[in-house]
Amino acid sequence: MASSLNMNTLRYSRQTVLPAIGNAGQEKLAAARILIIGAGGLGNPAALYLATSGLGHITISDFDTVDASNLPRQTLYREIDCDKPKAEILALRLHDANPAVTAVGINRRLERAALTTEVQGADVILDCTDNFRSRWLINEVCYQQQKPLVTGAAIRFEGQLSVFRHDRSNQPCYRCLYSEDDESLDDCAGQGILAPVAGTIGSMMATETIKVLLDLESALAGKLWVYDGMAGDSRLLGIKKRDDCPVCS
Repeated sequence: MASSLNMNTLRYSRQTVLPAIGNAGQEKLAAARILIIGAGGLGNPAALYLATSGLGHITISDFDTVDASNLPRQTLYREIDCDKPKAEILALRLHDANPAVTAVGINRRLERAALTTEVQGADVILDCTDNFRSRWLINEVCYQQQKPLVTGAAIRFEGQLSVFRHDRSNQPCYRCLYSEDDESLDDCAGQGILAPVAGTIGSMMATETIKVLLDLESALAGKLWVYDGMAGDSRLLGIKKRDDCPVCS
């Protein structure tokens, strides 16, 4: 037992030395439960950094299987994983990265009832999906359950990230940002994506999740952070709460 405690002290020593985290913050992370929806290019780096940072319980939901075209950006998968369930394989990889973390894979699409149940049991939800219909449903359920939502997207050389504090009043939501008119926008299968861009957004999602769990203020709350990998710069845009939003109005 002593050696295990010493290992954990050493493992997280670079985090606990930070005044914003400390031992108390690390204990909060160990007690936290998060839900990651989508085990692809964003879900891989987000899940890995959260696991290695000491998040206590990570649930991953994805109905897809590993494909060879996933491997450049979904870096926790191997060729031998092709045709296997993403959520299950990712959970195994997270346990390999940090045996102290409980990682559970759900190998199916979460419809509204099941999604509501999983959201209720999580402290923060990460939307790592790649289509608007899924994102709208996740946002709606998180708003109804008053759960913080960290959502990201990546395509071509571009990425974006938002934090929606549904646990706070008078905050905009994802539907304030996008409507049905945007549903026809292509995903990365049609437009392509540079693998490191997905890694950048996924890593940022992990950072923002930790900040929410530790109640640290974020400039991204209720904002849209847009990253341009080609130009090598980023910008932060405000999101106005829509009076006609079908979710949060």
